[in-house]
Amino acid sequence: MKRIAVLTSGGDAQGMNAAIRAVVEQGLHHGLEVYGVNDGYRGLVEGDFRLLTVSDVHHRIKTGGTLLHSARFPEFKERIQQERAIDQLSKQNIEGLVVIGGDGSFGGALALTKLGFPAIGIPGTIDNDIPGTEYTIGFDSAVTVALDAIDKISDTASSHERTFVVEVMGRHAGDIAIWAGVAAGADAIIIPEEPYDMDEVVHRVRVGRRSGKDYSLIILAEGVDSVEDFVEKYKEKAPEQDVRGVALSHIQRGGSPTARDRVFATLMGAKSVDLLMEGQQGIYLGIVQEQLAIFDIVETLEKREHRVREDLFNLNQALTDREL
Repeated sequence: MKRIAVLTSGGDAQGMNAAIRAVVEQGLHHGLEVYGVNDGYRGLVEGDFRLLTVSDVHHRIKTGGTLLHSARFPEFKERIQQERAIDQLSKQNIEGLVVIGGDGSFGGALALTKLGFPAIGIPGTIDNDIPGTEYTIGFDSAVTVALDAIDKISDTASSHERTFVVEVMGRHAGDIAIWAGVAAGADAIIIPEEPYDMDEVVHRVRVGRRSGKDYSLIILAEGVDSVEDFVEKYKEKAPEQDVRGVALSHIQRGGSPTARDRVFATLMGAKSVDLLMEGQQGIYLGIVQEQLAIFDIVETLEKREHRVREDLFNLNQALTDREL
């Protein structure tokens, strides 16, 4: 193997650049040429490649976003587009591909592997919703950004004795909501994986106030409801409270990646190159108990379900479950 390529697909996540940097550096360590694919699978089909050097990537370990850019390209589900991509790779004599992204990106990597082109996945998504791995690149950074914003909101909430509903990202997963909510000491955490009763949520807030709290905090995962609709429903049950809603939105994707995301991204990026050189394909890298782990993409996409940390969710429920 003399040439490999790397692309980022789907939503951007802090740490993607750190993973790209590791792929390039490890590739050069093994004497490979490493090409970057601009704009994800769309760039792959169009043959938008560029040779990457140390000067392109060495300073990127600390930056958010993705230097290769990303673009939605649902057409890649079509076999004709997959074959065009392989033809473009063959024209450049590229023999292996590292795909950094979420489950949709992994689907593209699997499709290429089934057609005989070696591809390996690295989970890059703030949602942390890839089954198998305990952490995805960008998740820790997104939680850190969300928590920083929530702490600031808590300051103004305390000043005015308000109830704030803060909507965080996560698509259909409640991981960011759980981790940020527990870290912020939220009165309630609302996630897609667990049903909620508005009367119970209001009760928890009221009990918290009677216990001496001067503000209240509800963390809402975007996969449940919009913050505007949730606040309106809440106000109907608690008209005596001054309630405000805030959607943190895309600020959670930006900023410098945390040390944890940089380290995990570096581990995965370097290992992906080693695995390609060993002839591995159709797999993705993850983290289990702080160690690198290897998963089969087919099993991940077809047989596994993502699970949130129920122990953390239950802990927060217990801490706010009291009677006066």
